[in-house]
Parts: sequence; structure tokens; C-alpha cells
Amino acid sequence: MQKLNLQTTYLLLGSNLGNRAEILENAIQLIAIKIGLITKRSKFYETTPWGVENQPNYLNLALAVETTLSSKELLLQAQMIEEMLGRVRIEKWGARLIDIDIIFHGNQIIDEPSLTLPHTLMQERNFVLVPLEEIAADFVHPILHKSVKALYNACPDVGEVKPYFIPTE
Repeated sequence: MQKLNLQTTYLLLGSNLGNRAEILENAIQLIAIKIGLITKRSKFYETTPWGVENQPNYLNLALAVETTLSSKELLLQAQMIEEMLGRVRIEKWGARLIDIDIIFHGNQIIDEPSLTLPHTLMQERNFVLVPLEEIAADFVHPILHKSVKALYNACPDVGEVKPYFIPTE
């Protein structure tokens, strides 16, 4: 019997078009089906755009997922989920229905044209660090050798990140 290599992967989800909360909830359901067991989930955060500023605010959240997928399989599944939910890639850092970023996949370090792990700019972005710190404050970045909490405390980003509560009808 082959032993499954279970790894914890940390994903950041974001949406700034359409019904953002509903799109993110749909993505979470698909991640649970296609990627693995969700063990932790941050609250929603409303965040100001990063990179391209003339666009609506984002809703972001972080997930911890136990998966047996390889990093390449994980990337393919994340991109497939984005496509299923209507993602169209037009402008780098531009508005989008859904974005699923792989922040960490275990302690893997990968630098390839299609995938860089850990995520290249995560330590410079509050919209990544705030939700990630909520669920993985003690996780140590395998290149920078600092915890997520330490990276957040040292982050120069001044973009606003605030808890978002879904209005009830």
C-alpha cells in the first residue's frame, strides 16, 4: 500500500467583482472537493487594491488545506476552480471574480516560470499577511526563516485590511 504524502498548503482567496462573498464561498466548496480537507479558515477581510489601484476593494481570506496533491497538481486544480467560477485573466493585478494564490505548500521551495513557492511577494502584502497570520502565525517561511507573525510585524505595506462581516438579510 502506497503511503499518501499529506501536506498543509496555505491558500489566499480574493474577489473584487460580483457577489464577492458568494464567489469566495463557492471557491471554498470547490477547494474542499478538488484539493483537500480545509482545516483552518480566516474571517473575510475587505482590502484595498494592490498594484492596480483604480478598482473595487477586495474580499480576501486564507485557508489551510491538507492535501496529497503535488505542487503542480495543486496549481492546476486552483486554476481549474478559478475557470469554473468565471475567472478571465486580462490585466496583471487587475479586477477579478476570483483569485486563488498558493502562498505555501508545506516547506517547498520552487522557482519555475509557472510556479514560485513560497509566493514571491507575500511578505510585502498586508492583504496576504493579515488573514494568514490569523490561521498560521507561527508558520515559518522556508526562505526568509521568519514566522508569518514576524513578517506581518515587519511589513511595510500600508494598504487597509479590515474585518468584513457579511450583511444579513
